[in-house]
Amino acid sequence: MTKQTVLTGITTSGTPHIGNYLGAIKPAIEASLNSNNDSYFFLADFHALIKCHDPDRVARSTREIAATWLALGLDIDKATFYRQTDIPEITELAWILTCMTSKGLMNRAHAYKGSVDANREAGRQDDDDITMGLFSYPVLMAADILMFNADIIPVGKDQIQHIEMARDIAGRFNHTYGTLFNLPEAQVDEQTQLIPGLDGRKMSKSYDNTIPLFSSSDDLYKLIKQIKTDALQPGEPKDADNSTIFQLYANFASSAEQAQMRAKFENGIGWGDAKKELFEYLDSYLSQPREEYNRLMGDLGYVEEQLLKGADKARQVAAPMLEKARVSVGIRPLNWQESPAPQEEAKQEKEQSAEQVARAEEGRRRAILMQLKPLLDRVNNAADKAQEAALLIAEKEQQVASLKKKAKQKAQNELDFLREELSGLLG
Repeated sequence: MTKQTVLTGITTSGTPHIGNYLGAIKPAIEASLNSNNDSYFFLADFHALIKCHDPDRVARSTREIAATWLALGLDIDKATFYRQTDIPEITELAWILTCMTSKGLMNRAHAYKGSVDANREAGRQDDDDITMGLFSYPVLMAADILMFNADIIPVGKDQIQHIEMARDIAGRFNHTYGTLFNLPEAQVDEQTQLIPGLDGRKMSKSYDNTIPLFSSSDDLYKLIKQIKTDALQPGEPKDADNSTIFQLYANFASSAEQAQMRAKFENGIGWGDAKKELFEYLDSYLSQPREEYNRLMGDLGYVEEQLLKGADKARQVAAPMLEKARVSVGIRPLNWQESPAPQEEAKQEKEQSAEQVARAEEGRRRAILMQLKPLLDRVNNAADKAQEAALLIAEKEQQVASLKKKAKQKAQNELDFLREELSGLLG
């Protein structure tokens, strides 16, 4: 089975929180263990510059995200884990794609339109404070994806448009210069939309309602105690399905554990006790990865080494892909020679393929014959022995028949003799 390439980018503009873990990190790491997937995960630090102009925050977030993914068990031998800014081929490809992208397509981007609407509501000019980074970052995202010819891009619903734009850009390039890029597909997990934050809304840095994934035990408990609840008192039945506490618990707990907690809600558990149980469960669940995270944050040289290994691995794919893109658009060495025409090249490949198939088939037949030869020899030997036995039996049967005939003749002769003697005596 042909592997499919799965690519995920993580913007380095904040501290990883429980929503990130449940919605992206956990399913991504699990997917990377699937032998049918070729997984790419990158720290999108160029993307972070679009909205975050605080260098310390970008640098801190990069450290935290890299250490988080490694602490949670990402196997860099089974996945390619790298920093976007360590792959210079991506930004060069982004410029090539920019020259193929219509402004009209960028005008329709949700982020840009949202910023324009906000300016209009505030009575400002449409493009006030809108940078070219915000306007054109879908092209950079397309370069991230197309550089590795990714097949599947796991995203939230708000990112589907960017995958569609990457398809549009790839399609226009392929139509103009010949097919080079795959057309990626968005993969949306509905569950990623349902992870609530402290205020009940979707957990997001934008709402400032997050629970950092590796908070200390004390900080974790303080945050969980801030979760909004209703006014129901202890002893009054509570609706688990509409409770942020239960929903967070359910995203970590087993089915049996969820059933037990649901029963406690139905029996009227107090909100303070429910929050305490959630804290104890999450604190236990996260204790080991938290310990590993803290160790990695104290050994950032090791983390840097892992990212650079991933970059080397990624560039082994990116460099030849960029070279193909450069040649396609006419950026070539002066002594570059054009390869055979596509039809002739296809014909040669077809002939070579047919010859390879024939050789493979002949080899397969020979291998089968070699495997069957001992069995055929045994069958032939058995047949020879059976034939010899049949001849021997026939010979013996002829001998027996001859003996029977002789015995019968002898008996008949003796009987005739006795009759003649008896006739003489009686005569």
